[in-house]
Amino acid sequence: MHWQTRVKIGILIVLVVAAIAYGFKPTPVYVDAAQAKHAKMSVIVEEEGKTRVIDRFVISAPVSGYARRVLLDVGDNVSRGQSLLQLEPLRSAVLDPRSRAEAQARVAATKDALSAAREKVKAASANADLAKTNLERIARLRKNNHVTQDQLDHAQAEQRSSEAELRSSKFAVEVARHEWEAAKTTLQYSAAQNTQAASEQVVINSPIDGSVLKVHRESEGVVSAGQALLEVGNPDTLEVEIDVLSIDAVRIKPGTTVILNRWGGEKTLEGVVRMVEPVGFTKISALGVEEQRVPVIVDIVSPIEQWKRLGDGYRVEAGFVLWEQENVLQIPSSALFHYKDDWAVFVIEDDRAQRRIVSIGQRNGLVAQIVDGLASEEIIVTHPDNDISDGTRLRIR
Repeated sequence: MHWQTRVKIGILIVLVVAAIAYGFKPTPVYVDAAQAKHAKMSVIVEEEGKTRVIDRFVISAPVSGYARRVLLDVGDNVSRGQSLLQLEPLRSAVLDPRSRAEAQARVAATKDALSAAREKVKAASANADLAKTNLERIARLRKNNHVTQDQLDHAQAEQRSSEAELRSSKFAVEVARHEWEAAKTTLQYSAAQNTQAASEQVVINSPIDGSVLKVHRESEGVVSAGQALLEVGNPDTLEVEIDVLSIDAVRIKPGTTVILNRWGGEKTLEGVVRMVEPVGFTKISALGVEEQRVPVIVDIVSPIEQWKRLGDGYRVEAGFVLWEQENVLQIPSSALFHYKDDWAVFVIEDDRAQRRIVSIGQRNGLVAQIVDGLASEEIIVTHPDNDISDGTRLRIR
């Protein structure tokens, strides 16, 4: 065979072998990568909350009565001791035809009883005069011993008895007259006829300097004792109430720093946890899941000039800073995966995946603190999947 033909056949064989070798060569896996770096790291629990006035006073009716119309509106300033509203006595009832007839009959009966009492006074006065005259006559006869001492004593007793009956009958006249006046008031003070202004009023004053927060009842009308009428408070003394999950509440303690943002202002506000309430409650989330939540009360420590436009019941977003440290070696949490009983990551070295066991510290959902196993600026795979194993060829997207 000609040598040129042999050369061509040899070249063809080499090309075929190279093509077969290239076809069986492992294809690199495309991955996303990140670099381990030192930076500030914080562990923050974020929840929504709302503001509320610290000292809130509910003004209620001390007695049942007729409340005049409230002339104050929400937001009006009030001073300590200022009159907020007035309570008048309850209005008299309206008499139906039967009640009116009964009242008129009662007036007539008490009037006649007064006349009868006056006649009894006349009779008692006559008896008293007779007893007095009889006593004087017997007393003269006793001086001459024409009557016994027993007759004189009996005459004196009759005279005192008649005077007592006279005084009693006069008191009966006064009683009858008062009953007549009382019977007439039923007709005189009927709600359909009484046009006189109330002579007595209960004035309810403000207990503090502040503003009106809520008007429970604005129109005039009958109110019962203990019924809420107004709410007042000082809007310059605000606190924030935030409901957190119970599993987060156990990590929050008084004095924890709180970052308040997305409240409408340009600057982020700072707060401090004052109290974690010891009692939780059940709340249904937007997804229909039952959650155990705990109220946490936060004091705003930023200058009042920064949040003066905040009011009662305004929405804020709060971030509880549970842990914070400068210059922390950290990686994205998505780079971590479980390997046996440890945490591991894939480090990219010479375009190949190298599995590395690491020890982690704090985590905040986005990044994780690396305590041991990685060095700064090492490149790792951020979202490892089942196609990657130790030694797999990688190519960064």
